[in-house]
Amino acid sequence: MTSLSIPGFTRHRVRVDDGVSLDVEAGGTGRPVVLLHGFPQTRLMWRHVAADLAADRTVICPDLRGYGASDKPAETGPAVYSKRTMARDVVRLAAELGHDRFDLVGHDWGALVAFRAALDHPEAVARVAILDVLPTLDMWDAMHGVTAAIGFHLYLMAQEPGLPEAMIGASPDAFFGHFLDVWASGPGAMPDAVRRHYLDACAAAVPSIVADYRASAGIDIDHDTADRDAGNRLTVPVTVLQQDWGAALGYHAEGLWSAWAPDLRHRTVGCGHFMAEEDPALIATEIRALAER
Repeated sequence: MTSLSIPGFTRHRVRVDDGVSLDVEAGGTGRPVVLLHGFPQTRLMWRHVAADLAADRTVICPDLRGYGASDKPAETGPAVYSKRTMARDVVRLAAELGHDRFDLVGHDWGALVAFRAALDHPEAVARVAILDVLPTLDMWDAMHGVTAAIGFHLYLMAQEPGLPEAMIGASPDAFFGHFLDVWASGPGAMPDAVRRHYLDACAAAVPSIVADYRASAGIDIDHDTADRDAGNRLTVPVTVLQQDWGAALGYHAEGLWSAWAPDLRHRTVGCGHFMAEEDPALIATEIRALAER
């Protein structure tokens, strides 16, 4: 796998569960903030934002369980890659690095981990920023008709073990490269070496990535449904930055998020899905603004 790092950051290997360690880079000093990457990326997606924030924050950038250089346990049951398990990983990671309370920022699939961490661990998560995703239940409800073709990968990876792994593993560069290409607003934000790093990292993690997505169509729905039925909501300040997916898919993103987050700042932005790489100054500014809430 092509190995790249965040300039000025120190690499750590932190055990968070039996047989599971996360690979992480950390840098800076000040109030801690943990940045969680999305699909199909690794912690490297935060390289510009992390370097900016490190001027006045302690910044922690892990590869999530099953991704990048972190451990990829076998999917022995649905809980192995549930967002609840991955959220617990993040809380344990921060504690091991000396931070019992921290701000949490997640992009895409990492944002679903951040969402679950804030629901399950409000004593640890002080504030949350969510980049370009809907909560799991709302995401599935929003997918209908031919417009749902944009999310074909969700349905593929929701299948029982075997078929999706075989199909994706037969041509991983074509599969993962598709999303790197079509979700960006234009060329330039993702240099060739970075794109190659993402492709190599994903090709080496097909079973665990599929397991993570499979959880979103099963156990994660169970957990989120239980919280919704119980009236549980996020009790911390939440910032959501999104593209205007709702215009294409027919939903009101701010309304969906406000049902989960009473203390919400929602903003539609003009960049593409990979906003931390396309407009890192905007993302760093929003994360700093969140810290003042």
